[in-house]
Amino acid sequence: MTHGEENSASKWKALKRRPVVVSANTLVKTDFLHQQQTLPLVIHPAVKRLDLIAWAAQNRELIKTNLVKYGGLLFRNFNVRTAAALEQLIVCLCAELLEYRERSSPRTQISGKIYTSTDYPANQSIFLHNENSYQNTWPMKIFFFCAQAAEQGGETPIADCRKIYARIAPAIRERFIEKGWMYIRNFGDGFGLPWQTVLQTTEKAAVEEHCAKNNITVEWKGNDRLRLRAVRPVIARHPLSGEMVWFNHATFFHVSTLEPSIREALVAEFKEEDLPTNTCYGDGSSIEPEVLDHLRDAYRQETIAFPWQEGDILMLDNMLVAHGRAPYAGVRRIMVGMAEPSSDRGI
Repeated sequence: MTHGEENSASKWKALKRRPVVVSANTLVKTDFLHQQQTLPLVIHPAVKRLDLIAWAAQNRELIKTNLVKYGGLLFRNFNVRTAAALEQLIVCLCAELLEYRERSSPRTQISGKIYTSTDYPANQSIFLHNENSYQNTWPMKIFFFCAQAAEQGGETPIADCRKIYARIAPAIRERFIEKGWMYIRNFGDGFGLPWQTVLQTTEKAAVEEHCAKNNITVEWKGNDRLRLRAVRPVIARHPLSGEMVWFNHATFFHVSTLEPSIREALVAEFKEEDLPTNTCYGDGSSIEPEVLDHLRDAYRQETIAFPWQEGDILMLDNMLVAHGRAPYAGVRRIMVGMAEPSSDRGI
């Protein structure tokens, strides 16, 4: 199932490169992709054959400071070509990589804990979201590596969640803050990932144990079918910057965010409570259509997209920046790795 609304990357903001600024560290140069946009900060080598991993090992604090300030860093024109190199960079900056748990997207494991970014069909878009924000624990860092750019499209749109938070009407924010949001996920009805893949186990007792530890309600529906519910906050305070961010899957998981053809097929097939994924307020009441339109518009207003170049590595602070995927044509090979588990919403 793909959450998306716009099928054309042309609707996203066109980006033009700003003049280069030489950083204090003269081994690299930094610039931006657009005069009015500071997401992402682009980092290039200023000398030939600069080893990104070696440079990163010597500049962890610089990278950390800039990541919190800008939300995302794009390492471009470094000689990075393999999943192993991506994994080395993540280990260098963040120590251990994370497994992909409580899955919501089909992915293929490439090597170690490096995965394909998604295996959704190429003609579908994926709405913006913060990785695993519906979980009690999520990765603070997420890395995307372009091994091969698509012939057309295939951007990874991003948006600053601090700015999304600011765009949402105060009355809507307060309603969500008071009530929270609930997700409902159903498995075993013939659509989407099976619960065995999502939870990485075939044992029902292990499912129940995991869910009990993570404040998830379990309902076995018979014939190996499963329904999960959980109530989560919609906001968080970033643990390093102290800034408020819109950090949830309330819009992403809602059935109305699906592309029309998929939404219509699912609504025709399933009762509302049996939809593969859906959301409501934390008290179980429905989120108003106009509120969902407002939330989707807040994401769209802050969305930035740029064409991938082979060898690009995009490092995001997963709490500060949401990401998605544009439809594409041709072969696209984008790898992903996640690191630094956190359960600190700061609220």
